[in-house]
Amino acid sequence: MSAEAVVNADAEVTKGESARMSSFVGAIAIADLVKTTLGPKGMDKILQSVGDPSNQRITITNDGATILKSVPVDNPAAKVLVEIAKTQDDTVGDGTTSVTVLCGELLREAEFLVNQRIHPMTIVAGWRAAVGYARAALENAAQDHSSDPVAFREDLLNIAKTTLSSKLLNVEKSHFAELAVDAVLRLKGSGNLDYIQVIKKPGGCLHDSFLEDGFVLDKSFGVGQAHRIEKAKILVANTPMDTDKIKIYGSRVRVDSMAKVAEIEDAEKEKMRLKCKKIIDHGINCFINRQLIYNFPEQIFTDAGVVSIEHADFDGIERLAAVTGGEIASTFDRPELVTLGECDLIDEIIVGEDRLIRFSGCKGGSACSIILRGASSHLLDEAERSLHDALCVLTETVKETRVVCGGGCMEMLMAQAIDVQVPTTAGKAALAMEAFARALRQLPTIIADNAGYDSSELVTQLRARHANGDISAGLDMKNGAVGDMW
Repeated sequence: MSAEAVVNADAEVTKGESARMSSFVGAIAIADLVKTTLGPKGMDKILQSVGDPSNQRITITNDGATILKSVPVDNPAAKVLVEIAKTQDDTVGDGTTSVTVLCGELLREAEFLVNQRIHPMTIVAGWRAAVGYARAALENAAQDHSSDPVAFREDLLNIAKTTLSSKLLNVEKSHFAELAVDAVLRLKGSGNLDYIQVIKKPGGCLHDSFLEDGFVLDKSFGVGQAHRIEKAKILVANTPMDTDKIKIYGSRVRVDSMAKVAEIEDAEKEKMRLKCKKIIDHGINCFINRQLIYNFPEQIFTDAGVVSIEHADFDGIERLAAVTGGEIASTFDRPELVTLGECDLIDEIIVGEDRLIRFSGCKGGSACSIILRGASSHLLDEAERSLHDALCVLTETVKETRVVCGGGCMEMLMAQAIDVQVPTTAGKAALAMEAFARALRQLPTIIADNAGYDSSELVTQLRARHANGDISAGLDMKNGAVGDMW
């Protein structure tokens, strides 16, 4: 029985050559979409949301994952490429454009091989052998400076600069590389980026961005409360503190006099007064709540000498609880079961025209905050994405300390290692290995093309340098020449 006889009448069945061609075309189109953003001279894309006329949001970026997430895709093979980019972004944080373009070039080569009547399983077998040779060459070329703190920090700075070179922050990459490396080294290898808070504040220029020791919360103290607390004991909570007003929905309360209304309000206030007393009895001097704190409980806290901070968003209190060593509480009947957060100092800092609260000397001593400054929201959004990529790459480098050269150097090295093995490989798998090497060499070609240089001239020079044993040679896109990547 044919497939058409059992599937839905409205379904379409595509088989054989047409299905294969559809997959090739869709995936290669996605790769070509982001190809022009690859490299330090890659161009940005302007993305505008469609559909809702009231939400025509514009995003300016050259981040591959951000672009692909914004593009509606129907082709199954194209969806796989989008998922690959998302996985790369979640795992490493950068390199999303590179993996997408490499996959596109591999599929372009696969299409050529399939048209030569080479079976897909033969192509896969050749590619798996090529991956083994390429990985061995990559591991042999890697260097590990983790035993030398000064050299390792220099490696981290170079990696951060490389990551930022293709981003909006390229103009200030040295400054932001220092910020990112200092922030990541404070984590002491934990890799928990929750300890690094990034706050965007419009105004000033990118160079005004700075790293602040401690955790910074974009909130303000309550009215009439102290703006400086030493040896803080912090209770982080997610509880309603607005029940000082009558809030009965779907019901009707009838009273025969205004005195009865006053009695109900007094009962509500007494209930709130008892709740505040339970909170104060924890022995704290700072109370931070995710929800609102109304005037009546705020006044109770002020009279008791407790600083209250309201409406700290959920992400904020999660981070705050982590860095201060506390727990988020919702009930307050058992103080002995609640873990309080601690820090040496809570004070107020001014950034631009805004006042922020800084927590210094936190129990989780690796906490820090990066304050981003910039002229517009689009600039700050892209700066945050770029900095996040750098932070993710650096945390991975702290875990896996081996580093290799960039600038198309490793792609050329791996391609050369595969080419050496091709003559000793029998059968059609050798053709697949050659195609794998050609796909690798396409990455430096695209980098040169995006920079406006003669890619044929530069790539042939680079290939000759590698053939002569200069395994650290790569493309210097600042000068438009082949140079030493170390």
